[in-house]
Amino acid sequence: MLTHRQIWNAIDALAAKNKLSASGLAKLAGLDPTTFNKSKRGATTGKLRWPSTESISKVLAATGASLDEFVSLVGREGGLRQPARLVPLVGMAQAGSRGYFDDAGFPAGAGWDEIPFPELADEHAYALEVTGDSMLPVYRDGDRIIVSPATSARRGDRVVVKTLAGEVMAKQLTRLTAQRVELKSLNPAYEDRSFALSEVAFIHRVIWASQ
Repeated sequence: MLTHRQIWNAIDALAAKNKLSASGLAKLAGLDPTTFNKSKRGATTGKLRWPSTESISKVLAATGASLDEFVSLVGREGGLRQPARLVPLVGMAQAGSRGYFDDAGFPAGAGWDEIPFPELADEHAYALEVTGDSMLPVYRDGDRIIVSPATSARRGDRVVVKTLAGEVMAKQLTRLTAQRVELKSLNPAYEDRSFALSEVAFIHRVIWASQ
């Protein structure tokens, strides 16, 4: 699992690489200058605050850094670079086909591509490439989401769900009982969905998105 410290260290490293302060990096990206200030990284109650994927997307665009470059910075802790692992990647549309997941819901088969990503606690983590507009405005066509089968999904989490009929979707989990799962569509133009739990092959939590 990515840590709070890793993400903020990567932002600081990206700022330093461009000879900027954290506030200078925010200004360059068109954000409020205080967006990345130390005081914004945690509340007085001790609750951690995370940078949004939108703000990270904007600093990557402003600096011309690629996602792979940012990933390499995420992997640095205390000045040392941690090795990235190769995470299986497949298109969202392909994921519904047979042969891409085993009976336990883990990536399987030889049809996957691979992308580098910092070491994750979940050895079965995988990436899906978004296609179409059904997940706008949260995820756009071409975005990649990192999914963790081992991370428990709770109400309000964004999840990837695969039905036994082979349909794969990314939505927000609104309710999960012993009998049913209820999902809210990220794009309001698409209907919310509800399934009997017996119809669902797996529910995996989205833990990261590249935008």
